Order: sequence, then C-alpha cells, then structure tokens
Amino acid sequence: MLRRLLMLSFVLGLASCATIEGAGEDLESAGEAIQESAEDNNE
Repeated sequence: MLRRLLMLSFVLGLASCATIEGAGEDLESAGEAIQESAEDNNE
C-alpha cells in the first residue's frame, strides 16, 4: 500500500512539471526551503 502511494505521488509530481526545467526548479526550491529551515534551527 505504501509503495503504491509513493509511486502515485512520484507520477503526479512528474506530471505537474511539464518540462525537465520545471522539475529542476521544483527541486531547487525544495532544497532552498530545507536549507533555510536548517539554518533557522541552528540559530
């Protein structure tokens, strides 16, 4: 069940990005959010 949910999430995530560039921008923004959160927790 968990595997199906993860696969569905992955497929929908890819479908939401019409291009590879869009996927790259999504990954970049996610990485920036994680980095900012980590910096906030270190203070």
